[in-house]
Amino acid sequence: MKILGVDPGSRAAGWAVVDFAGAPVLVGAGVLRPPLTGSFAERLAFLHAALASVIAAERPDAAAVERVFSGVNPQSLISLGEARGVLLLALAQAGVPTAEVTPAEIKRAVAGTGGAEKEQVRRMVTALLGRRLALDAADAAAAALTHGFVAARRGARFAAAPGARTSPRAFVRRRPAG
Repeated sequence: MKILGVDPGSRAAGWAVVDFAGAPVLVGAGVLRPPLTGSFAERLAFLHAALASVIAAERPDAAAVERVFSGVNPQSLISLGEARGVLLLALAQAGVPTAEVTPAEIKRAVAGTGGAEKEQVRRMVTALLGRRLALDAADAAAAALTHGFVAARRGARFAAAPGARTSPRAFVRRRPAG
């Protein structure tokens, strides 16, 4: 089972694919960096298209996206939420079942404590996967590891989400005739 972890961001979004067929193995990782010269809408379009390309190339069975719910600067938090939205959209359009994990859940699963520092999480990801990654990619790998560990503990099997790859029209409510 391959899990795609995503660390959302409007200037840099990390991704990592971890295979859980046996012990976790890093399949691929990277950072999506939209050009800063275009409009914000163009950056969002870039992120969507780039993650869609990663999904098509890596064919993950499931995904884990970091849930962000607090921040110091409200405008930055809004931008992050918009970037997160287009990344979630790319996953939904590809029919990839997606879990949302909080930063505290990730830190607890990977480093053993919900108060772990970013660099401590990165060191644990390196120890678990045998490769040092860029911070954004390491955060994405940590999200994938968290989802994989939790699923393994629950004995979960990943299946396609109900209604996956369904036309958006299927979700339009229709009033009964008469």
